[in-house]
Parts: sequence; structure tokens; C-alpha cells
Amino acid sequence: MEWVLFALFSLAALGGGVGVVLSRNAVHSALFLLLNFASMAMLYLLLGAQFLAMAQILVYAGAIVVLFIFVVMLIGNERVDDVVARERTMLRIVALILALLFLGGGTYALVMGGQASPAGAPEYGSIQAVGHLLYTRFLLPFELASVLLLAAMIGAIVLAGRTRPPLGRPKE
Repeated sequence: MEWVLFALFSLAALGGGVGVVLSRNAVHSALFLLLNFASMAMLYLLLGAQFLAMAQILVYAGAIVVLFIFVVMLIGNERVDDVVARERTMLRIVALILALLFLGGGTYALVMGGQASPAGAPEYGSIQAVGHLLYTRFLLPFELASVLLLAAMIGAIVLAGRTRPPLGRPKE
């Protein structure tokens, strides 16, 4: 049963990734990205990494995709057609090379087989293990990241609170 779920979620993740790349509409691309992120979260759950799965849902699927859709709606949903043909061809060549490298690496990993998991491997991604490491070994970086995020939030509030001159015709 686990292999069936793995195959299903893997195909959904691959389909979402292909949809992101091939979609010409930015909103559809964001929705395919959401499908990809949710499928990856389910794969993390199958691996026993509950914390990573929930972080994937909350941070990526919840925040990043919503932010992306907000920005797309804010600036408009136009297709970008001003890319010249030579640059587009070069991008396709680079994408093909990277896809072949990825396919070769995946094939190598499948042929060579996975190495045996170390003892206690399912506990590496558990919430208890991550929490224990976060509040013991990595306490200082965790606190520094929270101070940095707090400073960024205060800066965003200050920048958003500035008064702007009213729009309209200038006074003569």
C-alpha cells in the first residue's frame, strides 16, 4: 500500500512541476505549484518526517503560494512575450541539459539502490527530535532568526505607514 501511495504522490508532484513549467497563465502556474508542494508534503509524511510535512504545508503551500498569487493579481496577469527567440532557445537548451542530468541522477539512484538507513532514522524528522535539537544545539541561530524576522516585520510596518502624496492632478 505504501508503494501505491508513493507512486500516486510522486506522479502528482511531477505533474504539478510540469504544470508549473508549461502553464502560460501565472495563476494556473501557482496552482500547479500548490499541487507540487502538497504532494511533497505527503511524501514527507510517508517517510515519517511529520515536522517537514507540516512545515511544507504551512510555509510553502500556505504562505509562498498565497504571496505569489497576491503579487500576480497585484501587478497583472499578462503573459511575457517580449523575450527574444534566441534567449528562449538558450533557456530551452539549458532546461534540457538540467533535465537530462536530473534523469541520469535519478536513474543512477534507482539502479544502485538506496543505502541502508542508519538505526533510528525515522526519528530524525519527528517533531520531538527537531524540537529537541532546535532548543538545545541550535538555540542561538533560532533566536537570531526570530530577531531578524521581528526587525523585518517592524520595518515593513514603518514603510507601510508612511503617508504618500495624494494621487491626482498636481496643483498649479
